[in-house]
Amino acid sequence: MSKLDTLTQRYRSIVGDDPEGIWFAPGRVNLIGEHTDYNDGFVLPFALERRAIMAAGLRDDDLLVLVSLELDEVRIPLADLAPGVGGWAAYLAGVVWALREAGHDVRGCTLVMTSDVPLGAGLSSSAAIECAAVAALCDLHGIEATPMERAKLARVAENAYVGAPTGLLDQAASTLCRADAGLFLDCRTLETEMVPLPMAEQGFEMLVLDTKTPHSHVDGEYGTRRASCEEAARILGVPALRDVTDLDAALARLDDEEMRRRVRHVVTENARVLEALEIARAGRLADLAPLLDASHASMRDDYEITVPTVDLAVEEARRAGAIGARMTGGGFGGCIIALCPAGEADRIGRAVAEAFAAAGYDAPEWFTALPAAGAGRLA
Repeated sequence: MSKLDTLTQRYRSIVGDDPEGIWFAPGRVNLIGEHTDYNDGFVLPFALERRAIMAAGLRDDDLLVLVSLELDEVRIPLADLAPGVGGWAAYLAGVVWALREAGHDVRGCTLVMTSDVPLGAGLSSSAAIECAAVAALCDLHGIEATPMERAKLARVAENAYVGAPTGLLDQAASTLCRADAGLFLDCRTLETEMVPLPMAEQGFEMLVLDTKTPHSHVDGEYGTRRASCEEAARILGVPALRDVTDLDAALARLDDEEMRRRVRHVVTENARVLEALEIARAGRLADLAPLLDASHASMRDDYEITVPTVDLAVEEARRAGAIGARMTGGGFGGCIIALCPAGEADRIGRAVAEAFAAAGYDAPEWFTALPAAGAGRLA
């Protein structure tokens, strides 16, 4: 039975009728631009074929019925919606809350979802289900909202309802991306550009390898680094670290060595994103490799957000034939990406798995990725 059939059957078992539609939204990998989003900087993600899929329909009562095929079922009266409710269902309930806070008359509904975006891997599994819910609820209620407005609503759900202090990168990628392209996003102006990433055409594929070291954006490390960046910007007298134009002069004004490292990562990472943009515009995808390597070194040494499993995966992927590799996502675990010659990603993934076994780590999981389309309606 297909996933769509399974979703429809589960929905029918709850409601007694077919869903009013089926929507999806993908996870994403960030090609480059880590921890730059909340510093008003630049990012360049692309969407994955891994995605959340959601069967949905309105109810004639004021009840949210939220179902995950992988997890469980949660029922929440609309009157009880309030930030601070934990668990996976908070990401869906938060979307309903965000829409209602924005003035939309969102009614009771049934949302039945499944997702093959790995949890806790840095591939935006939460944004995928949020953006699928936004797409479903906007369509069901006739809410006119641009893709960027939908991404913002999903971010409100994650920031204000779930309590994860993320930027807009994840939700924008899940909503706006197109197949065979990356999304260049200026996180201050919210200007976007679709950048061609014809990997298959140029003889490449992307290995996405989950180290199986879970992470969470709600934990203290993410917030600590964000606060450090904001304090550095205050000391330097700039609105955000993206406004630092003379890195050496800025570092000389900071007394704290740890803060200097954080600033150096953000400023150099922004520069790498802008260089990657020019490379992609010129169609020279092989030239992205040294930028991926430099980004990982910066995250490891200056931002200090990698862990031994992630570092080993990057090193072994390069040793096995990847032309460039880096951690992707918020850090402290999760996934790496490795730009590989076409047909080599699976072999390189097996090489990393062998290195993990030799080091006594749990076995990683991996898949081959090409840029996919953003959120939409399937049926």
